[in-house]
Amino acid sequence: MLKILSSTVLLALAAAPAWAQTTPPAASQPAEPAMPGTQQLHGRADENVMRQAEDAFGTSVGRETIGLYNSSSVRGFSPVAAGNARIEGLYFDQVWGLTPRIRRSTNIRVGISAQGYPFPAPTGIVDYSFRKPGDRARLALVTGGDSYGGAYIEADGELPLARSLNLGIGTAVGSNEYPNGTDSRYRNAALSLRWQPAASLEIVPFWHRAETYDDEKAPSFLPAGSHLPPRIERRRFKGPEWADFRTTAMNYGGLATLRANEDWTVRAGVFRSLYNDHRAFTHLLTGVTLDGSANRRLIVDPPAENASTSGELRLTRVVVEGPRLHNLHFSVRGRDRQRRYDGSQAFDLGRTTIDAPYSAPEPAFVFGEQTRDRTRQWTGGFAYDGRWRKVGEIGFSLQKTDYRKRLQKPGLPLATAEDKPWLYNLTAAGHLGPKLVAFGSFTRGLEESGVAPSNALNRNELLPAIRTTQGDLGLRYALSPEMKLVATVFDLRKPYFNFDAGNRYAQLGDVQNRGLEMSLAGALSPRLNVVAGAVLSRPRATGEGVRLGRVGERPVGMSRRSAEFNLDWRTPWLEGLSLDMTASHSGAITATVDNRVAIPERTLVALSGRYRFKLGEQPASLRVAVNNVFDTYGWELRGAGAYDVITGRLVSAYLSVDL
Repeated sequence: MLKILSSTVLLALAAAPAWAQTTPPAASQPAEPAMPGTQQLHGRADENVMRQAEDAFGTSVGRETIGLYNSSSVRGFSPVAAGNARIEGLYFDQVWGLTPRIRRSTNIRVGISAQGYPFPAPTGIVDYSFRKPGDRARLALVTGGDSYGGAYIEADGELPLARSLNLGIGTAVGSNEYPNGTDSRYRNAALSLRWQPAASLEIVPFWHRAETYDDEKAPSFLPAGSHLPPRIERRRFKGPEWADFRTTAMNYGGLATLRANEDWTVRAGVFRSLYNDHRAFTHLLTGVTLDGSANRRLIVDPPAENASTSGELRLTRVVVEGPRLHNLHFSVRGRDRQRRYDGSQAFDLGRTTIDAPYSAPEPAFVFGEQTRDRTRQWTGGFAYDGRWRKVGEIGFSLQKTDYRKRLQKPGLPLATAEDKPWLYNLTAAGHLGPKLVAFGSFTRGLEESGVAPSNALNRNELLPAIRTTQGDLGLRYALSPEMKLVATVFDLRKPYFNFDAGNRYAQLGDVQNRGLEMSLAGALSPRLNVVAGAVLSRPRATGEGVRLGRVGERPVGMSRRSAEFNLDWRTPWLEGLSLDMTASHSGAITATVDNRVAIPERTLVALSGRYRFKLGEQPASLRVAVNNVFDTYGWELRGAGAYDVITGRLVSAYLSVDL
């Protein structure tokens, strides 16, 4: 069916003229001036996430990321695991994420930034902006490293091949050094074309491949009792040296846009995303005691594959009626995801201590049969977005989805599941004054719930699709044309998955997260930008396990508060020099299903400086940063009751040059 969809798209594009511009998704701000720094970037030296972020909810530009949320955590849940990734607003079933070779920026669409966004999702949207080749020859070079020993070099170029055809090419090589003492090496490359045979038509095919190798597997620490692991020395890897990952990942496909006339626009995207593990390991230190003793367990996986073909065809009708604008969207989207996994072999390597080296030779591996699953989903829908200048806007969508999954485990009958729900959302925003906007929305969705973690009895198993709901209400106040304050209350509900008494990752009940999120972003003065935000929430689990006392009321991996404060100051004494800082705070994070253990609250501070200058006649930028300035020690949760150490003080620097 996806082949039929892609063929239909190409025939439609070839049959009529088009317009390469489309209605912006952030429809809650159509009549307001853009914030400083949101212009189209022309080179890597221009990248500065603090000046380009429109809110504090999550923005990535190049190698820089700020915000309360990211692609794996929005309001306590993962939008990528839920299947809520988009490329230029079009549906993308992400197996492997986009990198700066083909990604210009990433924005988390939640609250008011999701207003007017066709077909939103309860857990928020991860919206990738594509790096399209321009009509001028360019070459951007980025090289850098850090105090742990990591280093990299990146090159991204654009080259006009003809009047209507532009080529984009990029490559990168580098090495990573991690706080647990492991390291890895990587290389990636990308190609893209931007073809505009007419002003009305744009087609952008792309291809990207990445390889990671010599990626050592450090242990996760699983304590025996209701306590955190004892303190370990960072930057020391104890082996085994032969437990190295090797992976290959690819994203390729195409985007197309046309406008047959001033009223009708057709947009389409077809994407292939895959991730292959050539060899993989899970290294566990279980039963960890306070004196540092533990059981060492190593699980070895045969080659595994996770691949998806997805896409969307969208037809948009625009009707202008004086000060009112009406957008009608007709969409069909689909995906076909196939996975091959399991067949692993486990080695119990005996009692040890957490700081003891392991240097035994690599054993012979004997793998078993593998599990295969396949998920197919088709969704058709209609969305309306109406905007009345200086009055407000209203929108709704209705979708019908057909979800089917097949699971074939060795020696067991074929298992199948299907769901065909109606999905919908309602949004509204109203101007209460020249500076104040009130907004609200309600969304019902069908989302994925991810896969079982590597330390579960049913490790890597694809979990069932779940029905989720989200409602929010909020206010946005313009303190100035450049500075916006947003406050939103939200209520998000979905099934709760975690470890049961048999160490199986399964549904334990339901989870509700209610909270308040705030964002302040923009220019305080011509030289000072601020991006600040906070989330105060009350996550609660419910269900039979909670009533019986087997499951705690606080969901694992969630905190009741977090905050982030970012400043970027352009100094008056040296043109091109800016100083910036980030302070991020996280409250205590529930670490075990029974709620007896939590990772303590912590605050991390980063200080940075950036100098934009001319290298010869070429724009250049040098950035130096110190992360975790006070070398705070802490743990990162790797699943209920499993931990790894966080990064300590780290000095990094990179140089960007646009040729």
